[in-house]
Amino acid sequence: MNSPMSSLKSDGFWRVLYVVLLGQSVSFSMALMSFSSSLSANLGVNAPFTLAFFSYFASTLVFGSVLLYRRQKLKISWYWYVLLGFVDVQGSYLVNTAYQFSSITSVTMLDCSTVVWVIILTWIFLGTKYSLWQFFGAALCVSGLFLVLLSDSGVGGSSGRNPILGDILVIAGTCFFALSNVGEEFCVKKVDRIEVLTMLGLFGMLVSIVEMIFFERKNIESISWSPEVILTFAGYGVSGFMFFSLTPLVLQASGATLFNLSLLTADMWAVVIRVFLYHQKVDWLYYVSFLLVGIGLVIYSKTEKNLNELPKVENGDSDQPYRLLQEEVA
Repeated sequence: MNSPMSSLKSDGFWRVLYVVLLGQSVSFSMALMSFSSSLSANLGVNAPFTLAFFSYFASTLVFGSVLLYRRQKLKISWYWYVLLGFVDVQGSYLVNTAYQFSSITSVTMLDCSTVVWVIILTWIFLGTKYSLWQFFGAALCVSGLFLVLLSDSGVGGSSGRNPILGDILVIAGTCFFALSNVGEEFCVKKVDRIEVLTMLGLFGMLVSIVEMIFFERKNIESISWSPEVILTFAGYGVSGFMFFSLTPLVLQASGATLFNLSLLTADMWAVVIRVFLYHQKVDWLYYVSFLLVGIGLVIYSKTEKNLNELPKVENGDSDQPYRLLQEEVA
């Protein structure tokens, strides 16, 4: 007969396995998004808002249908979702645009800087306390990111017509993604994830449409549609839907730290794509950068303190979490 201790260890093992596999599923979907966006850029398509639109549309269609079937009222005011959708679209736009100027490896490597912005935002707005070891881990991540910039400046012969501009766009995009990650984690730990996914998809889609009309209309009209181009849009839409669907599960199970740690393996997929599909040479500085970023994120994850669970939103009090947030900031 199994003892309670062995049963507890078994439950802990399966939970860790579940979180790891879930995180790797998100990482794989992110690698597919990166590949689709990079392939689109190589085909001469410059329509980042249009790429993102299909992901938001799929999320709205699927999860919105579930929300309508439940006849469920919103527990968080709609204008917070407008803000969340806006910052998420800007992050997607900046990162997708970066593929026009830099390599897929550089973009996915620099995506890791999101964890640094998450630390800053949660420290300022949520009052999260961090240890010296956590700051040391974050410093290692930043050191790795500087090596990517060094390689792209010409030391390592990186590909891309303007790598430095591409790197700047990615870093700016990660700032918006960090805002989106922190906001989405804050929401999914208080309300049903179906509501969050539906509203994020809906307002992300609407923001994408508006910005497509103002900034991408000529680019869309100039696209030479072919089976390859259509497949890149379809591939980005499917992989983006997978990413949006799985992200709240990871955030609920472990938070933004392990979420970003899991995304680190997307860089490994990017290297595989670059070497075997693009037949490009990967500079040795990328491997050193990958090692430093990996060690930094592991140190940060190992020393992370357990945070108290945030209270659920009660029916009829949709602004409760935001009053709590304001009180914590004050």
